[in-house]
Amino acid sequence: MGHLKIGDIIYRRRRELELTQNQLAASLHISFQAVSKWENNTAYPDIEMLPKLAAALHTTVDALFGYNSVMTEYDGRYNTEEYYWGLTPNSICYDVMKLLPPVQSYRVLDIGCGEGKDAVFFAKCGYDVTAFDSSEQGIEKAKKLARQNKTDVRFFKANLFDYRPDSEYDIILSSGTLHLIPQNIRMEFFNSLKLHTSDIGINAVNVFVQKPFITPAPDNTQEEEQSHPWHSGELSGYYHDWLFHTCKEEIFDCCSGGTPHKHCMDTLIAQKTVP
Repeated sequence: MGHLKIGDIIYRRRRELELTQNQLAASLHISFQAVSKWENNTAYPDIEMLPKLAAALHTTVDALFGYNSVMTEYDGRYNTEEYYWGLTPNSICYDVMKLLPPVQSYRVLDIGCGEGKDAVFFAKCGYDVTAFDSSEQGIEKAKKLARQNKTDVRFFKANLFDYRPDSEYDIILSSGTLHLIPQNIRMEFFNSLKLHTSDIGINAVNVFVQKPFITPAPDNTQEEEQSHPWHSGELSGYYHDWLFHTCKEEIFDCCSGGTPHKHCMDTLIAQKTVP
């Protein structure tokens, strides 16, 4: 389901760390040609090399094979009977439905679906839904929610950094997740989403943006604290060639984690138009 090969993961991780092939090769005492072959998926690292390669890329062997969760701290949040984010669908879901109502079984991809409330909502409304998250606990609760609502959703676990769609979707949705994407791969990431959107399709996404007068949320995970900041207006730039239905920035109150705090979020709902 769109999982990258090990060579693709090596390439992305090396680029995130701003390493050249020569620099990575030197740290492993191998030739840069060997690194090039890995990244082109024409050769693969020896088993003995994998721990050294993972250390050089500041990751794990599991992550090199696409099995790593980048938000393992969420497993703890989701390991309760209650649903951490509640069961009310995100308001962005209703905005999308107004644009592409379920008059047919539109294909939906929910990126970073958490415990599945939005994915299950779309499925209940008649959409054909695929959804993934990096939290194993979140996926299990999402599957449970789908069973309780007698809906069929294709849930699977995947790493946000290593997954790219390999199918076409009419609606791609992501809420509260994409702020984790590093600056140097954002253009490629959004181009991939756009490429795998149907001719009349919609991308509905939001990101937390940095404001000097808003303190970080008290329940931020370690990954969120270390995430690369987004700035006002940046998100819309990746969709400059699409039709905007919603493009807004808002500051809102939040009580996730039990402590009141504020967020600033940019939201974009854009539609692909074919001349």
